[in-house]
Amino acid sequence: MERRTVLRGLVGVPIGALGVAAATGTARADDSTTVDPSAQWGTWEGWGTSLAWWANQLGPQADLADVLFGRNTVSFRGQTLPGLGMNVVRYNAGGSSTNSIGGRTMRPAGLDGFKLVEGYQLDWFSADPQSASWNWNADANQRDMMWLARDRGADRFELFSNSPMWWMLKNDDPRGATGDGYLCNLRDDNFGRHAAYLATVARYAHDHWGIDFTSVSPANEPGAHWSTPGSPTDGQEGCYYDRPRLAEITRQTRAQLDARGLHWMMVAGLDDWGVGTGVYHWSDNADFDAATRAAVGRINVHGYDTDGDRYALHRAAAADGKNVWMSEYGDGDTTGMLLAKNLNYDLRWLHPTAWVIWQVLDWENFGAITLTSGVIGAVNAKFFVLAQYMRHIRPGMTIIDAGHPDAVAAYDPVGHKLVIVAVNYVGEQTINFDLSRFGVPGQDGALVHRWATGTNPGGERYRYYADTYVHGNRFWSTFNSRTVQTFEVSDVYL
Repeated sequence: MERRTVLRGLVGVPIGALGVAAATGTARADDSTTVDPSAQWGTWEGWGTSLAWWANQLGPQADLADVLFGRNTVSFRGQTLPGLGMNVVRYNAGGSSTNSIGGRTMRPAGLDGFKLVEGYQLDWFSADPQSASWNWNADANQRDMMWLARDRGADRFELFSNSPMWWMLKNDDPRGATGDGYLCNLRDDNFGRHAAYLATVARYAHDHWGIDFTSVSPANEPGAHWSTPGSPTDGQEGCYYDRPRLAEITRQTRAQLDARGLHWMMVAGLDDWGVGTGVYHWSDNADFDAATRAAVGRINVHGYDTDGDRYALHRAAAADGKNVWMSEYGDGDTTGMLLAKNLNYDLRWLHPTAWVIWQVLDWENFGAITLTSGVIGAVNAKFFVLAQYMRHIRPGMTIIDAGHPDAVAAYDPVGHKLVIVAVNYVGEQTINFDLSRFGVPGQDGALVHRWATGTNPGGERYRYYADTYVHGNRFWSTFNSRTVQTFEVSDVYL
């Protein structure tokens, strides 16, 4: 969701609203939640970010790659930061170029410079990637950062398109249709060409870049209002697709990937701007026949419709045997509390297997690290809230029911480790975590590792504590107001 929509205020139910008092020994918990390992919600694939537009601005910066994709504690611009360990990378195949084709040029007026992403196919004269119709030196900044991410452990790569190449469009403008934003700007005779463009990039990456895309997403927020000038999305690439055309580009992308021997590379759809439109497109879409549904390997959705029925989309996806990715999320709250609320709800009701922040570096308070006019600024509290989740809930873990919307839990079936991340929005309180539904809820007296981030000004930032212990089948911890805490319990068995 590249638009700067302002999300609703923080309205999440605090964990304290459970209203259940529990006591053990001489310790009293203000509230209690019971972790239920029998409710298993999928194997976690990972955390990530899209590279456009921040990588387009900054290019390859090794120290930044260490912070985002590594897991070591690193020095970054005078601060000591915990590496986030993101392993999911979304790479944007751009729709822009500066060349002229028989007197035609892209209409760039109003397209913000850092949102102009170079595409690789310069014209329609040849589909041969070795011909002069292709420029594989384009978009070096994004590509170089993708390599740095790979070298630090990233292992899930997605190729996505905001707009087809400008010369495939009806008005030569990758911002969208002229006038009416609810018109598809891709020419009817270019659906196969756009799909072939993406498949060719995917094949070239496999052959020459050492990158295998896990998935290809041919349309971004297809139901959004993409037009120029004057729309909320003006200044960035975008293309509207109605439902029949969305089905068409989905089938075409599958066919073009298969034609290049990429049968194993899935098509991701539909990358709707919110859960509600995702339900609309997938559940109620008569245009998506059996063949079209079969062409989709995974359902992507964006997190800007915070009131959408997450569980309805989960049910619709599960009915067709599809996993879900929260493939794009962003908000303007630098504290990270709104992010934590929506992330917790996503894991509890949508059950994604991966979760991706749109721009980990961004302006207007959207990023976890501020980026203004190409200059990196402050690291805000949102970064440390992300660390609470990303560094501890790792690929291969099973997401389980933590017992409350403001807590998430994951179980490592190999290392027999339980991870709980919980958020407290209200005044100071003690939370009791009941592990009695595990066969072995950790060893009595064993240390529970915990990390805390306080999001109020001057609050602690991802601070480690060795002061919490298992007592029988439970443990407890005191939370300050507006605090996120992560707990790791070892030797837990189902």
